[in-house]
Amino acid sequence: MEWSPSFECHVRPDGEHVYRIGHQLIDEFLEFVVGRARPNTVRAYAHDLSVFFSVVRKDPIEVRPKDVMSFVTAQRRPKLGAENVVRIADGSAGLSAATIKRRLAAVSSFYGYLITRDDVAVTMNPVPRGIATRQSRSRGGRGLPLVRGVRRLPRILDPDEIDELMGALRTERDRAMTQAMVLGGLRRCEVLGLRLGDLRFGEWRVLITQGKGGHERLVPLSPTFFATVARYMERERPVETTSDFLFVALKGGHRGQPLSVPGLDQIIRAARVRAGLSHGTCHELRHTCFTRLREAGMAIEAIQAQAGHRSITSTRVYLHLSTDWLDDEYRRAVEAIEAQALVGVAQ
Repeated sequence: MEWSPSFECHVRPDGEHVYRIGHQLIDEFLEFVVGRARPNTVRAYAHDLSVFFSVVRKDPIEVRPKDVMSFVTAQRRPKLGAENVVRIADGSAGLSAATIKRRLAAVSSFYGYLITRDDVAVTMNPVPRGIATRQSRSRGGRGLPLVRGVRRLPRILDPDEIDELMGALRTERDRAMTQAMVLGGLRRCEVLGLRLGDLRFGEWRVLITQGKGGHERLVPLSPTFFATVARYMERERPVETTSDFLFVALKGGHRGQPLSVPGLDQIIRAARVRAGLSHGTCHELRHTCFTRLREAGMAIEAIQAQAGHRSITSTRVYLHLSTDWLDDEYRRAVEAIEAQALVGVAQ
């Protein structure tokens, strides 16, 4: 039976966003996810499931692995008018491998939910774990991945670019938010989620309650950040605001209300333009922080804790970012090896 979704978003009186796709099973899944994931994750699930079923155009009960494979093929095709565009990272002109993998993960989670419910006619997850090969069949492995991703090294800003960006910011609030990312490695949502009670001025630490996956952590932050926050609180933060969020709008109709994600993005984007920089997103500021910390000798396990990574695998990328650091480590090791090899050799 052919079925096509209709994406809808409703806001409850308490401010919570409710997403509907127009199918009872999917809508019940999204309602279930609300209690287990962050709002951004719920929105992403809703969007990705809407895209999947818009392409497949089948009732969820009737979806088979063949439909998933066809979806992947469709996502890899170039969009109309983009036939000559090639992605340097993965060699395709369609959507990136990361986007397709994220959408497949949402679909797989939905069917995992249906199988666990055990009250509908779904007994297998139609999203394949991989493409079987002769070796994987004989050894019980996963085989080739359905979508082969490319692990990219994150872009960072050099010290001069950071100075130029900081100089282009116009308020102490904006400088404090940027310092939270470039000195503390906080995510964009973590910066905006800071509340007044999360600041530990005497300890130079902040409590992160809006971390990825809902995990809290207490992390150190430079005294420079706290000094900037103090100036912002004294000179700029509207005295009439009733919000306990640290960073709020300073003017306009939303004055005194918590700053939004688009608001922060616009602040960084505008400063980047004024500074004449070609890059410098919030995420790149976070990457810059961890790269510099690693270059300064901070242990990779400590960086993992600071970053809020659940797995050390996510943190290991910072082992490979600085060519200067790698060169120095290599030369030090080679000199030690050569020194050992020359022991006992007649000069």
